[in-house]
Amino acid sequence: METPENETFRDSIGTINEEGKRAWIFPKKPSGKYYEWRKIVSYVLLTFLLAAPFIKINGNQFLLFNVLERRFNIFGFPFWPQDFHLVVISMIIGVIFITLFTVAFGRIFCGWICPQTIFLEMVFRRIEYWIEGDRGKQTRLAKQAWNAEKVKKRLLKWFLFLVISFVIANVFLAYLIGSDQLIQDITDGPFKHLGTLFPLLIFTAVFYFVFAWFREQVCIIACPYGRLQGVLLDDKSILVAYDHKRGEGDNGRKKFRKNEDRVELGHGDCIDCFQCVNVCPTGIDIRNGTQLECVNCTACIDECDTIMEKVDLPKGLIRYTSESEIEKKEKFKFTPRLKGYTAVLVILIGVLIGMLMIRNDVEANILRLSGQLYETKADNRISNVFTYKLINKTTDSIEQVHFKIRKYKGGTIKPVTNTEHFVIPRQGIAEGTLFIEIPKSQLKSGKNKITVEVYSDDKLIETTTVSFIGPSTYN
Repeated sequence: METPENETFRDSIGTINEEGKRAWIFPKKPSGKYYEWRKIVSYVLLTFLLAAPFIKINGNQFLLFNVLERRFNIFGFPFWPQDFHLVVISMIIGVIFITLFTVAFGRIFCGWICPQTIFLEMVFRRIEYWIEGDRGKQTRLAKQAWNAEKVKKRLLKWFLFLVISFVIANVFLAYLIGSDQLIQDITDGPFKHLGTLFPLLIFTAVFYFVFAWFREQVCIIACPYGRLQGVLLDDKSILVAYDHKRGEGDNGRKKFRKNEDRVELGHGDCIDCFQCVNVCPTGIDIRNGTQLECVNCTACIDECDTIMEKVDLPKGLIRYTSESEIEKKEKFKFTPRLKGYTAVLVILIGVLIGMLMIRNDVEANILRLSGQLYETKADNRISNVFTYKLINKTTDSIEQVHFKIRKYKGGTIKPVTNTEHFVIPRQGIAEGTLFIEIPKSQLKSGKNKITVEVYSDDKLIETTTVSFIGPSTYN
């Protein structure tokens, strides 16, 4: 079958030209109802993102992801390596939540919540619009020779991009090493903390590269989330879509002409103005259907609604809808697939809440010293040597800490220190060696399970079990 001359098929991404080179995108500055809502959401999230590492709850940083020291704070709750299972459950909950949201509402996360989109569209592009102007002026500036005007505008833009990238890098570093540590390093002087300075410069360079040059390629090439659409979306998912039934009509789209009866001629409501393409930050034509590059930013909805209003046609030619609604007029339903994801999400959230409620502020780990057997004392007592590690997950030091043995009459437990009572520092570790001695008559076998209690003054703060070795037979 021959292909009509006026028919074109999309066989490449919107940022690649016919020669296979990068096609730089100069999107038109969006405006409209959805864009105003996006600005509000974006600035709220930006405020949260910039402030979160400096917010403290009970002395804990609100969000902290210190990979090197294996310390994490999530919403003010501290997590240590011993709590890694809780971190894993939290991450799984996040993945399932995004999956559920994607199945129901497409890639809306990318257009409304993703930091990459928010920084690019609401910070860097707005600076670009302020300095270089809208789409037409940017295109002309890119083509013109390097005269004084172009040099001035580009240097100013690049300088501001670099400053903002530096600020973002500092905030990013505050999430990794802690805001207190970052502030201390800055106060002491950057050259006294090269371990902080070099990562800061690297992060600044990465962010500058991403937002000044790589830009939408992150969403198209680097981000794996876009690829998930192929397996997560179905014809019932709500996403930004072009109503081809209404837009094409019987005889296709056609340029607008005054006093022309489009219905009688069989043409759809799309007037082929290409404004939805010009405003798209990833350079696609939404009329080609659901595409990998679409981040559901709604810029095309606002622009199309503006055009429809000007030509006195109903709004909503491009809107949030599903393929089923366009083809079959079916409204959104809570499908069994969505119910399944929701059930799993609710169960995991319940498990996480339950595990957080039974989680102790102190983690005790007592192990018998490797390679050591029991020792028989002169008073017919059996002695084992152990190492202990106590982790304080709170922001207050725990004082007057001591050990007790449960149920074994006459049993004693003594740390190898000058005192039986010691302190666990705030968000710190107390570790050392201790001896457990139990009368031989109290032991029932060669290997005994013993419960060790950890007290702060008279308050029981943790219990753990140890394996105590004694003689295999007794007289």
